[in-house]
Amino acid sequence: MASSDTVALIVAAGKGERAGGDLPKQFQLLDGIPLVEHARRAFERHAGIDRIVTVLGEGQSAIGETVAGGEMRRDSVRNGLEAIGDAARVLIHDAARPIVPASVVDRLLGALDEAKGAVPVLPVADTLAAKDEALGDTIDRSALVRVQTPQAFDFAAILAAHRVWPASEEATDDAQILRRAGHEVATVAGDGLLDKITYPGDLALAEAHLGAAMRVRTAIGFDVHRLVAGEKLWLGGVLIPHDKGLSGHSDADVALHAITDAVLGTIAAGDIGMHFPPTDPRWRGAESGQFLQHAASLVAAEGGVIDFVDLTIMCEAPKIGPWRAPIRDRVAGLLGLAPGQISVKATTTERLGFTGRGEGIAAQAIVTVRI
Repeated sequence: MASSDTVALIVAAGKGERAGGDLPKQFQLLDGIPLVEHARRAFERHAGIDRIVTVLGEGQSAIGETVAGGEMRRDSVRNGLEAIGDAARVLIHDAARPIVPASVVDRLLGALDEAKGAVPVLPVADTLAAKDEALGDTIDRSALVRVQTPQAFDFAAILAAHRVWPASEEATDDAQILRRAGHEVATVAGDGLLDKITYPGDLALAEAHLGAAMRVRTAIGFDVHRLVAGEKLWLGGVLIPHDKGLSGHSDADVALHAITDAVLGTIAAGDIGMHFPPTDPRWRGAESGQFLQHAASLVAAEGGVIDFVDLTIMCEAPKIGPWRAPIRDRVAGLLGLAPGQISVKATTTERLGFTGRGEGIAAQAIVTVRI
């Protein structure tokens, strides 16, 4: 079956009130990123997923292709399926499950070779018992499983099943809707990382899981540009008054170029010249902030988080001290970071070399990410 026919449908239209906070749980932040965006990025990184559609409630917004939800979860899923139009396979996922292991997606897609539907499950580890005013009899857990999402389906089968489901009846999940239509649903091994964010403490647990799964990477960027008369001097995205400016194909912002190369280095994505060739007329005089934001978007697409930027500017003139805070704030704004995550330093080379002679400015940056 062609992988180009596989769609991920993320359901994010609920209110999520049990998780607490002012926002629905699917929009609460996990490591600075909304839960729904974590889920979207997980599917975006998976080679077997070709399209992602997110179902949202009234007044909600998210990155990527979106569709309006309905009153109940089942209505939202139906709206999403109808909006997809046509596909071979669909994975339906709850946005409140932000961590989506690629191995689970692989198992689900593989199971669809033999079944119309597949769900990830985990065994029940705790003792189960009936409850009224007091603890009741235990329930045999050996034949029970915990069902998770994403749930994978033959697209035509699950859409048809939703269309005939009684409007007056709510469904616990989409697998039950498919079963009611007469199809068997296969099970594959789930993952504890897929546990749903339901209560306030669940978010802290997800933070711990996410942190344990991420690794720190650090990369260095370095750039040099010549100082010439008649050019504007851009440093760190800030226009600085000076009798000379930096010469280059773009705005020649040596500081942002160094940071951009460092960001690209954290994901082994080459250097700034590979992404924005100096031979390309589109980038003549271009603002270098867009180069940095492009590099940051590539890190985000890999599931990475930029933690810290350390920038050193090397020149005899102008004096960087008065511009340190504006440069810090501008870089922070471009990257969506707090100013405290940006370090800006300056040094001279004791009048040695081309920087010491005032012929140019050099910059070095070190960037740390978790990915």
